[in-house]
Amino acid sequence: MIVEVVAVGTELLLGQLVNTNAAWLGERLAELGVDCYFQTTVGDNQARIVAALEHALERSDAVVTCGGLGPTQDDITREAVAEVMGVPLIRDPQLLEAVRAAFVYRGRKMPPNNERQADVPRGATAIPQKRGTAPGLICPLRRRGDGSEQVIYVLPGPPGEMKEMFDRAVVPDLLQRAGTRHVIASRTLRTWGIAESTLAERVSPVFDELEKEGAPVTLAFQASGIEGIKIRLTAKAVDVDEAKVVLDAKEAQLRDILGNLIFGIDDETMETAVARLLERANLSIALAESLTGGLAAARIVSVAGASRFFKGSIVCYDTEVKRRLLSVSAPLVVSEEAAKQMAEGVRTVLDADIGLALTGVAGPTPQEDQPPGTVFIGLALPNLPAYAVRLLLPGDRQQVREFAVISALDALRKRLLDT
Repeated sequence: MIVEVVAVGTELLLGQLVNTNAAWLGERLAELGVDCYFQTTVGDNQARIVAALEHALERSDAVVTCGGLGPTQDDITREAVAEVMGVPLIRDPQLLEAVRAAFVYRGRKMPPNNERQADVPRGATAIPQKRGTAPGLICPLRRRGDGSEQVIYVLPGPPGEMKEMFDRAVVPDLLQRAGTRHVIASRTLRTWGIAESTLAERVSPVFDELEKEGAPVTLAFQASGIEGIKIRLTAKAVDVDEAKVVLDAKEAQLRDILGNLIFGIDDETMETAVARLLERANLSIALAESLTGGLAAARIVSVAGASRFFKGSIVCYDTEVKRRLLSVSAPLVVSEEAAKQMAEGVRTVLDADIGLALTGVAGPTPQEDQPPGTVFIGLALPNLPAYAVRLLLPGDRQQVREFAVISALDALRKRLLDT
């Protein structure tokens, strides 16, 4: 079964309100195993709402609308749906009493405009409201040449009302119409340190194989800024167990190709991956941060239980602090040598197994003849000489600092995997 979401509201088009309803509905439909190929946002204009619904019904079995059920003049979703159905609106006395009762319950008198919320297209079924005043609607209609039935589900815009009504009334009706149940499951592989185009080239054999097979699994890429490039696998199967088998097999193929470029799955962050490796090896870590000013420490302590492996951080922004607290003697503090000395120094001062250091130029002006975006990452591990790597990172001042943090954590992660 194919379902399309139509969100109604000029405020969505103007960016005054974020369309969280569409995102939630997309996720819920996937959980139910229902295909959703299109989502549309349309303003409070009856002709355009009708056009959006007509277009949606041309390519879908069902449409879910949200918004435009209030009492004001610009709330015209009911009118648009009735026009698409080719029927008049009829005021339902029982619904009218329910709307009035909602006001009485709140100790208020119902304004005359709210009477509109009791209007129902002829042939539709009202969904009683439990949290607000606007009832929803289940609107069946026959428009196809084969006489098969389609349906428009009309829901209110406030997220709390919409979600409750969708789960209570739409889901049972939708599943009954859908017949055979499926599940749609997704898994996201998170990568760092590779460009999106290069990543696509690397995994093209898997992508081409899926296209050739016509398999019930898809692969997509999502660039996520400082969180790297994500690869989303989505499988459609008869149940969760079958979907997991399919996803496991494709993940294994991608891991064979990408190796340690993959640092996490789904909601796993870079700091979560590092924390897991540190605890597995029973190692502690201390940080020395110059240009990042504590950003790296903040990410590490966001992991629950960080006290088990994290000794602390020294924010040594000033050159004299580097020299006095960390014994940095390198003449240039934005240098490979300084980064190595910072890592060794913080490891010693805070009595940690590992020292991780960041120094560089966030911008906007050069420093020590180094251009903005220059970052040196120093790493000191047990029984090994300290070493440093130089990066040239893109972006403005804040982006450079954030890229530096995740790059440093990734360098540590890869080194822990090699030890």
